[in-house]
Amino acid sequence: MQSLLTSRLRLRPLIMDDAKFILELVTDPDWLTYIGDKGVYSIDDAKAYICDGPQAMYQQNGLGLLLVESLESSKSLGLCGLLKRDNLPMPDVGFAFLAAARGQGYAYEAASAVIAHSFQQTSVDCLAAITSKTNMRSQTLLQKLGFTFKGLHHMNKSDPGGNLFELSKTTWLKTASVKCSLFLR
Repeated sequence: MQSLLTSRLRLRPLIMDDAKFILELVTDPDWLTYIGDKGVYSIDDAKAYICDGPQAMYQQNGLGLLLVESLESSKSLGLCGLLKRDNLPMPDVGFAFLAAARGQGYAYEAASAVIAHSFQQTSVDCLAAITSKTNMRSQTLLQKLGFTFKGLHHMNKSDPGGNLFELSKTTWLKTASVKCSLFLR
């Protein structure tokens, strides 16, 4: 997995040393409300989450969630990246940020970098994103990024469904108003 740089952020693969941050993020009330309880209640659980989730996805699919950190302070702010889901034909853009990092444009900047990398450096032609039906902030962000609402999507038979958004490379190339200054490592 490559790291991505923007003017303010570094997006890099998760490592075991990020377990404390992961524990803080996945126990955040908004994470629990909009994403759900991932069974992470301790540092050991967070290490297992990193190993079995993002790191496994890096190995199996060459993509995954990346840690988003400030270039200025090196402080961990959130996660952003691509997920491969068995029930979607295309990669899914995912993001989550600590409360202190919200409302500062970090999610937009990080997601823009992930989208730019996906469409400029890989063979991906279309991206998906899924939000809970009540997560208006994420839905607004996806629309700002150029995604369009496609309907409800159920992850499994017991899932009440979330809002599915899509963004094609063609649409992104036509409508992206701000291209992220992206440097790959």
